[in-house]
Amino acid sequence: MTAIYKKELKSYFINMSGYVFIAFLLLFAGIFVTAVNLKSAMASFEYALSSMTMVFLFIIPILTMRSLAEERHARTDQLLYSLPLRVSDIVLGKYLAMLTVFLIPVGIMSVYPIILSAFGTIHYGACYGAILAFFLLGAALIAICMFMSALTESQIIAAVLSFGILLACYLMNGIAVLIPSTAIASYIGLMAVAILFALVVWLMTKNSIITIAAAAVCILPLSAAYYFNRSAFEGLFPDLLSTLSVFDRFNNFVYGIFDVTAIVYYLSIIVFFLFLSIQSVEKRRWS
Repeated sequence: MTAIYKKELKSYFINMSGYVFIAFLLLFAGIFVTAVNLKSAMASFEYALSSMTMVFLFIIPILTMRSLAEERHARTDQLLYSLPLRVSDIVLGKYLAMLTVFLIPVGIMSVYPIILSAFGTIHYGACYGAILAFFLLGAALIAICMFMSALTESQIIAAVLSFGILLACYLMNGIAVLIPSTAIASYIGLMAVAILFALVVWLMTKNSIITIAAAAVCILPLSAAYYFNRSAFEGLFPDLLSTLSVFDRFNNFVYGIFDVTAIVYYLSIIVFFLFLSIQSVEKRRWS
């Protein structure tokens, strides 16, 4: 894993994508700190971080799009499979390299609260709690986009898929408000999620039987539950979307609340999508 990590980390600074990622994140950090903190005479750095989460929609797909898709397109993944390495070592090595690139600007931004202390009273616990949550939010989004890269050999498609998923995550709470609280609306929404899950299974396995089985496992119990207890579906899908919103959980840290459940949620997302990436690469290895 160490060899993969070093190779990937070096490649991000050879092809300039690492420099572009760091530069854009620090550029927007400077813009938002100037607008939110300096112009408004507000010393709380966490409010600038809250405004910066939107930038993830654009820069994380750029960072992650080549992580696994490039290996598949160039057929160098077969060379990796011939090495005495587990697939988990390959995926984790690549993920940690991206995490290191992300950690560099976050580390630089960690100095900002000390600088802003010259302009007012800083609550360091709230600031650094928000910085930790900002890093974990980015780490979770990197894991999600890495899985998108594992599903295709085209970097462009990986970037577009990643942007679409992150945009849906960013707007999730707003979408939840627009969805009616009726039982039929929740049923249709959950059916759409089940179909999307089956599509992901097909992209990972390319096996029609497994895909149909995965769809049946989701759709049949869902339909049975709706038939026998429709009242349980009232408001279920909007509430589910609000609960699973990745970006909105960061708001608690902005308001000075150290939300342990959000930390656990971000770590769970990281583990889950790294597992999916490993399974996707593992399947391709033996196909």
